[in-house]
Amino acid sequence: MLQELRIVDLGVIDEAVIEPHPGLTVVTGETGAGKTMVVTALGLICGGRGQAGKVRAGCQRAAVEVRCAPRGDGPSGSAGHEPGAREQTLAALVETAGGRFDEDGTLIVARTLGADGRSRAHVGGRSVPLSVLTEVAEPLVAVHGQSEAITLLRPGPQRAVLDRFAGLTADVGAYRHLRSRWQRLATELADARLRARERAQREQLLRMGLAEIEAVDPQPGEDRALIDEVRRLQNLDGLRAAAAGAQDALRGADESAPASGAAALAHGAQQLLDGSGDPRLVDLAGQLRQSAVVMADVAAELSGYLAALDVDPGRLTGLLERQAALRALTRRYGEDVDAVRDWARSAVQELTELDCSEDRLTQRQRELDELRGEVGRSAARLSVARSSAADRLGRSVTAELASLAMARATVRVRVIQRTTVRDEAQSVPIDHGWGLAGPDGVDQVEFVMVAHPGAPELPIAKGASGGELSRVMLALEVVLADADPVSTMVFDEVDAGVGGRAATEIGARLAALARSHQVIVVTHLAQVAAHADRHYVVDADSSGRIGTSNVRLVTGRDRERELARMLGGTNGSTARAHARELLAAARRPEVTPLRRAG
Repeated sequence: MLQELRIVDLGVIDEAVIEPHPGLTVVTGETGAGKTMVVTALGLICGGRGQAGKVRAGCQRAAVEVRCAPRGDGPSGSAGHEPGAREQTLAALVETAGGRFDEDGTLIVARTLGADGRSRAHVGGRSVPLSVLTEVAEPLVAVHGQSEAITLLRPGPQRAVLDRFAGLTADVGAYRHLRSRWQRLATELADARLRARERAQREQLLRMGLAEIEAVDPQPGEDRALIDEVRRLQNLDGLRAAAAGAQDALRGADESAPASGAAALAHGAQQLLDGSGDPRLVDLAGQLRQSAVVMADVAAELSGYLAALDVDPGRLTGLLERQAALRALTRRYGEDVDAVRDWARSAVQELTELDCSEDRLTQRQRELDELRGEVGRSAARLSVARSSAADRLGRSVTAELASLAMARATVRVRVIQRTTVRDEAQSVPIDHGWGLAGPDGVDQVEFVMVAHPGAPELPIAKGASGGELSRVMLALEVVLADADPVSTMVFDEVDAGVGGRAATEIGARLAALARSHQVIVVTHLAQVAAHADRHYVVDADSSGRIGTSNVRLVTGRDRERELARMLGGTNGSTARAHARELLAAARRPEVTPLRRAG
């Protein structure tokens, strides 16, 4: 819940700090004093559009800062409770954004708005994109103003309200996932058929390339090995002459004169030194003996090398032809043999994806039909659940309206399946027919109202006045109190267009709603303000500064004076007495209990 709201240079407010009560907090003030800036500030925290015109005249920027306690005590006083799923989700969001909670477990979120229209958001001390701020604030605060009430006139929000009441959020999500898969598969299949010729041509090219590569069957690194072997065979005579000459030098070219080779000469020198009797020469003789052994080994290896050079005369021709075949591949498919092999592997994968055979298309059509049926069954389940919940929601809202001075009005929720024909792209089988599968199902949801017995049943957009629409909105919030995950609800003049007993009943219902939620209300009715646990007043600055307002907490006699002003614009004894009566009546325990959803 919100512990503190700080506003700086927003609209006509210079600087203000509001500490909302865990229950019901009201904000009042003269028309034009700027009390709606409180709602505007919270709207900015919730990701509302930032406009340069909201910055106070003559200032460079406006700032809104909220301190909230996601793990703090709730209106029910459940201190020390273990963090639930909502708190854990919020903690994960803050951690992902790089922010952090204060040591006392509170979280600070802020938004600044420059006179140039630029906006900055902060969560837990870290600058974040506006989308992150919106995601963090979404489970904490819900702002309900005149514009939000107007959205209730549209089918989409009405369907969302019914789903909220019925607890169908997860079911709608599952339906959307199925529908997304179905649409994606339908697009892929249509694309496969549309581009069948192009894909067939590509498939043919890939298969020809793979056949060419398979015929040559290049081995890893084969092109580099061939270069070395071809170079050796092309220099065969030179290699043979070098090896033979070296062998002759070691062994002697004339077999009849065996002592002419280097090995024999070294052996003779070694014998002369051994027979000298001089230790130094004998040591040198040992070194010559080792040299003679090395030369004998080299001579033997040269013999083997020369024997290996006697290759098939056609070997070089075969290698050159192999090189030419490999070069043909590298010209088409890669810079070397390894790149050619990589191309072949990727071609095999692409062929799998390009499989446009009739069998494959038939298989995918079967998959598409099965998925279409699953979407239809999911939509049918949503329809059944909505139809069941629609009756309960209508009865609950009607009962709440009786407590809001609309006892003669009846609200009903109509769920109508949108039907179509089989050949429609978005049609799915449902209830022995075909339904039009939209993003949220095949249902069209509409709230209708009968203003009084005998009156026609009309959509609330036509059958409810501005004040009645506000009361319908409040009745829905009361009914949905248990289903709504938001901790703090903000209402901007939800009592617009009403007065008398209806205003008193609205105040009582807001007080009842504040038992399970933190509620902040901007109001111009004393009957509503009297139920507040905490009362703030926004009034024009008496210092004479143009376009400036102050926000102050009122208690005791100050609060009585404010209620008296709201009642009749005077501070007389009669108005003060009436204000005291309102406060006393609001403190009585006979407030109608809050009806729970369902």
